[in-house]
Amino acid sequence: MKSSFLSENEISKLEFKNIGKNVKISSKASFYYPELMTLKDHIRIDDFCILSGSITIGSHVHISAYSALYGKAGIFLEDFVTISGRVTIYSVNDDYSGEYLSNPTIPDEFTNVTAEPVLFKKYSIIGAGSIVLPGITIGEGAAVGALSLVKQSLEPWKVYAGIPCRIINIRKKDLIELERCVK
Repeated sequence: MKSSFLSENEISKLEFKNIGKNVKISSKASFYYPELMTLKDHIRIDDFCILSGSITIGSHVHISAYSALYGKAGIFLEDFVTISGRVTIYSVNDDYSGEYLSNPTIPDEFTNVTAEPVLFKKYSIIGAGSIVLPGITIGEGAAVGALSLVKQSLEPWKVYAGIPCRIINIRKKDLIELERCVK
């Protein structure tokens, strides 16, 4: 039975900027501009994910099925980050005021696209169906509940949920000790 993950040879043909060891990529994932992407060690990218643009993925990162990372301005996922299913991360955003046209078929002089990098700090996790807007930093150890909208940067070691998301709890730091067992 054929694996649903690409072989090392198939991964090498994608021509990533840098690729680490033990990287598992679904044969059903899509990559645009992989030459701008760095993938470190122990990464898994599941079915129907879309990764586009400048993206750096640290070690021990999982990107669950149907997630999309649009990294034109840069997306950075530090070590031990978890992206749950159907999460969308934007590093660019169209202007919705009605003063400009929007979408990639329009010449730049008629649009007002904002572009800012997105950073997920170590141990952060984002729940299924959530959306992250440009210019956001998800603090170390921050956790975002399912179906949340992240439109401002998040403090470390807090649990967030809602539209827009807000602090609902404090997150424990026990996982820092568990990291020692994984290395």
